[in-house]
Amino acid sequence: MFSNVSLTLIRSFKFSSLKNVYRMTTETSTSAKGDLGEMRKPYNEKHKTFTEVDLISKDPIEQFQSWFDAACQTTTILEANAMCLSTASKTGKPSARYVLLKGFNKEGFRFFTNYSSRKGIELEENPFAAITFYWEPLLRSVRIEGSVKKISTEVSDQYFHSRPRGSQISAILSAQSQPIPSRQTLIDAEEKLLQKYNDENIPIPRPENWGGYVVVPEVIEFWQGQSTRIHDRIRFRRPVSSVEPDGILTYQGDQGWIYERLSP
Repeated sequence: MFSNVSLTLIRSFKFSSLKNVYRMTTETSTSAKGDLGEMRKPYNEKHKTFTEVDLISKDPIEQFQSWFDAACQTTTILEANAMCLSTASKTGKPSARYVLLKGFNKEGFRFFTNYSSRKGIELEENPFAAITFYWEPLLRSVRIEGSVKKISTEVSDQYFHSRPRGSQISAILSAQSQPIPSRQTLIDAEEKLLQKYNDENIPIPRPENWGGYVVVPEVIEFWQGQSTRIHDRIRFRRPVSSVEPDGILTYQGDQGWIYERLSP
């Protein structure tokens, strides 16, 4: 049996330990709110690098296809086609948001949105954009930069009518990026449109201010993370002079592209 002195010491030790645990937890929580310097995850190790010999193709569109397919086949990636779209106003003020990639080929990368939204207005003023994919489970990212142009009304019509009717109605009722009194405003507008188009045999017309864009790539960069932070970056771009590629820093790709390795 423990003596009274021993029990007192045990209780004191337990209380002291609990205080230390509480203090450590509190400090960690407080630190996480203000100082994130210790938030760090391991990436790939040295034996899993991404080098030029690992390129599936010297055509960046085909290389993107390979990485995109891998992302689609990774069950922990819920939306492989989610991409951050960055635009800028005519004065250069940037903005970014996530949209969904809805197709790509050698001509470019397609997405659809409201032409009257902030991104639509900025693309009208400054028809250039950057899009970024990040597939965390694969520790891979792709950055694409280029000019932007609207796609044909026929393609926009075709995609619009392939969407669920609820999504079509949403495109009509939403004055995207504009202030509204409440969510109930949207619900009421939706109810009216559901009644108006309650016959599924009646097609819902595509709004004139809704349609597609294509980002015509000028730069496509492939990034793979390394635990050492000596990340792998291989960039494809269009040549800017007659002396490129030089065979030292820049190399000939396919379809008129050149590629180079960038320092992380």
